[in-house]
Amino acid sequence: MSKSTIRAGKLLLAATLSAALLSGCGIIGGGKKAATTKTVKTAPSMGVNSYLWRASLETLNFMPLDQVDPFGGVIVTDWYASPEVPTERFKANVYILDTNLRADALKTSIFKQTRSGSDWIDAPMDADTGRLIENAILTRARELYIATVDAR
Repeated sequence: MSKSTIRAGKLLLAATLSAALLSGCGIIGGGKKAATTKTVKTAPSMGVNSYLWRASLETLNFMPLDQVDPFGGVIVTDWYASPEVPTERFKANVYILDTNLRADALKTSIFKQTRSGSDWIDAPMDADTGRLIENAILTRARELYIATVDAR
């Protein structure tokens, strides 16, 4: 295993652990149903699947956010360098493409750079890393959905 693969694995582990730790932080979907038949105005719904959206934010919560659009389904992080390896940094782009909770409704891209003197240079990223992040997000989204269904 190369050092790059090990570091990418550590990045994935940190993301997965962060999501797991946050999973106990509150009740999901525990609201009560209205007792009357009056029409209630609600906030506009998101343009994407809310479970995928929340799971993406929770999974990548250790990275600083650069751009967030819940109606377009775009999450772009800023560069993140682990204190353990300050000569490498990572960036993630997450695209939620649908309102349904499906695997093909999620696309992630992970980028890596290494420091060379005072400059950052693009470095190759293991193709499996993006899929591992997608799987962590999908797993968390399923957990959120199940918690909501069980709360009803």
